[in-house]
Amino acid sequence: MDKRTNRLYKVFIYLCLVLLAVSIIVPVAWVFLSSLKANSEFQGNPWAVPSSLQWGNYVRAWKDAKMGDYFFNSVLTTSLGLFILLMVAVPCSYALSRMEFKGKGLIVRLLRSGLFVNISYIVIPIFLMLLDWNRAFKKPLFTDNLVVLAVIYAATAIPFTVYLLSNYFRTIAKTYEEAAYIDGAGYFRTMTDIMIPMAKPSIITVILFNFLAFWNEYIMALTILTDPAKRTLPVGLVNLMNAQRAAANYGPMYAGLVLVMLPTLILYILVQKRLTEAMTVGGDKG
Repeated sequence: MDKRTNRLYKVFIYLCLVLLAVSIIVPVAWVFLSSLKANSEFQGNPWAVPSSLQWGNYVRAWKDAKMGDYFFNSVLTTSLGLFILLMVAVPCSYALSRMEFKGKGLIVRLLRSGLFVNISYIVIPIFLMLLDWNRAFKKPLFTDNLVVLAVIYAATAIPFTVYLLSNYFRTIAKTYEEAAYIDGAGYFRTMTDIMIPMAKPSIITVILFNFLAFWNEYIMALTILTDPAKRTLPVGLVNLMNAQRAAANYGPMYAGLVLVMLPTLILYILVQKRLTEAMTVGGDKG
């Protein structure tokens, strides 16, 4: 490839990246500006800057529309789901990547087949199963339960998480484990003191990736949580949008959208480089 062709190729790549950035930044900026507008300003130019910043839209969305309650429900469900996921996936990934035992190949194949099962495909079977359990215990213990929702999130995220972490564990040299065994460390101590700290970039990537998935999940939360007080933020946002659109009150509606969007945007901006690098390394082997 000569210099002229290489230069044109770089220009093309940069142009594509700029267009992609604009396509993402412009809608986000528009939603944020809209969340600060008075209701009368939506009748004019949609791209106009607010004449005065209506921070009260956020107060109305947070308190009157109960987005604050939904926010804390999402924090609880996401945090608990991530904790359960890591407690199961990290030891499983370490065992599958560094140990040999009977039935390992079958377990690996089953987990990899789970990569092709989207949570949307199994919502109804899971809901019917939970209803059967409610009837068995004669109490509605398994629906309208944020802990159960967190367990479901963790369970459905195990295949991808184990796939990513086990591939990352395979990239770590075995000499570290051998040195630990010589010093008398067992499998558990080797995993906690040697392997997990070395796999920290991949574990952080898993946490962030699944945070985005759990935080923004809508279908399972809508199906299982029928009590309005137990709604998570995405479900509450949809109800807020429907109510505010019917009342032609758009400011709080966009404020609620910002409340959902802002945590994920901040996290992705802070860690996007590490996220890309760790996923690339984890996907090279397998």
